[in-house]
Amino acid sequence: MRIGLPVGAAAVAAAVAGALLVSSAGAATALPTPTAKPSTSAPSLDELTERVAGAVAGDDTAGETAKKQSSLSASRETSGDSASSIDPKIIGGNETTITSAPWMAQLWYYDDTQDLGFFCGGAVIAPTKILTAAHCVDGYDWKQYGAVITGTSKLPDDAGETNGTVSAVWRQWDHPSYNADTIDNDIAVLTLPTPVKATPIKMTTSGDTASYAEGTSAKVYGWGRTSSTSDDISQTLKTATLPVQTDATCSSAFPDWFIKGHMVCAGKPASGSDEGTTSACNGDSGGPLVVNNRVVGVVSWGVEDCVEAGAYSVFSKVSKYVGVTYPRVDDTDISGDGKADLFLRKNSTDVGYVKNSKGSSFAARESWGDWSGVNVVLQTDLNRDGYQDFMVRRSSDGDVFWLHYVPSTETWSNTKKFDNWKSRTRIVAPGDVTGDALPDLLSVDSAGVLWIYPGKGNGSFSSRVKVGSGWNQYNSVRGHGDFTGDGKADLLVRKKSTSDIYLYKGTGKSGTGAFSGRIKVRNWSSYNAFDAVGDVTGDGKADFLARTSGGTLYLYKGTGKATSEIFATRISVGTGYEQYDLFG
Repeated sequence: MRIGLPVGAAAVAAAVAGALLVSSAGAATALPTPTAKPSTSAPSLDELTERVAGAVAGDDTAGETAKKQSSLSASRETSGDSASSIDPKIIGGNETTITSAPWMAQLWYYDDTQDLGFFCGGAVIAPTKILTAAHCVDGYDWKQYGAVITGTSKLPDDAGETNGTVSAVWRQWDHPSYNADTIDNDIAVLTLPTPVKATPIKMTTSGDTASYAEGTSAKVYGWGRTSSTSDDISQTLKTATLPVQTDATCSSAFPDWFIKGHMVCAGKPASGSDEGTTSACNGDSGGPLVVNNRVVGVVSWGVEDCVEAGAYSVFSKVSKYVGVTYPRVDDTDISGDGKADLFLRKNSTDVGYVKNSKGSSFAARESWGDWSGVNVVLQTDLNRDGYQDFMVRRSSDGDVFWLHYVPSTETWSNTKKFDNWKSRTRIVAPGDVTGDALPDLLSVDSAGVLWIYPGKGNGSFSSRVKVGSGWNQYNSVRGHGDFTGDGKADLLVRKKSTSDIYLYKGTGKSGTGAFSGRIKVRNWSSYNAFDAVGDVTGDGKADFLARTSGGTLYLYKGTGKATSEIFATRISVGTGYEQYDLFG
């Protein structure tokens, strides 16, 4: 399995609660060199091509094969009295080019042990991340049997040959509350072992309502069936323009099956035949519904053969799921199991360790070598290549470096990003603060001013932008991911004078409007160190860690609520943590 990169951020020292990120005199000037290298092993091109060829020859449908029966093949009532089998599912529309939709992906699955093969669509939302439907992923082993093709508008030939780029799948995630009986929460993400060159498309935001207004012009893309009377899918990428419908219209058409808030339907009511119908159909599953160059929906389900009079195409509503999807795109998963892992440094030896998350606890620590000479270690993925990077600050001079793995040479590279940040009292890598889907960096200077350094997605930053002053009143500023479930990076801070914990909810904007007014969520005088590594439990919500002066570490599972109920009841994950001076 490919190993990600352990990284961390400076925590409050056990002896001095307010002494975050203070340079230590006489520290070594050498930078850490991780002792482990990510594994770049993947199936050969020949093996991936064989998988594609098997899937091309397959006649199965994701979610309704003999391996996994679901309500996709069950009877559902439509707007009339007749019952129709529901299929994942462009009839109508026009052919288009990959230049117009460079983020389109083909998902091919072939399990030779069961002679099971099917096809779905997807969208590249980051260089190693494919957004698709849960019914295309749930119950299947994509690492063992899957292949993803990007960079082409054409389907492969019968031998699996393509003029696009064929990629393996490293890991998969589908919504933890996906329900195959109701096709609810039908959203998933595949992670590739290497980045693709395809230009990503952004997901819409959680607060987007304009894209779902009645009559909004949306475009659906896919290679699915082009006729209700033939099972043949399109050999060339197609697109169709569909007007978004109201929840009331969708509920009227599918009274027992449409789930308001979780689903959106689009298109004009089908005519009952190919003529007069424009609709997504079988083979389009997992593909994107796009408004203003953002994904607002994922093709989910519709009536059998796609043209029954009065029917619409139904999509998962991405604004509902951008929050739970966020940790999959900006994760801190070192072991590859979909859960954020923990990096620590032992204060007596400066040895760095990784503890893999087990959901509600951590596995035994694993040594990652000498981490002396630094007093800040932050985990991020600045170039969105799927490999975890480090932002580290050297103790001797305060210079900040980007430490990242270069797969082509299988070496680590250090690039200096900032000079003499000794006086910076806080440095944070919370993910995407500005709403451009690229990870950013924050710092608090000696005067207490918070600055955003907008990431460019390639390891570099744009000019800093001022957020505001007064941030030196806090002796901890932490954040990695989305604590409120809206898909925007947030911060948690502790006030020096009172030990009150406040939430600064991210707005997805830059500058003075980057965070909403603070919300008090706890009083934590009994803790002297905090850590935010992301989604420890794997449920799509950012979690928090807090250490007592006695060395007990507690996990606070996130609830996704932007209130005092932001965390569930704490869980002890072990003792002896007083021996560590840097946490991830």
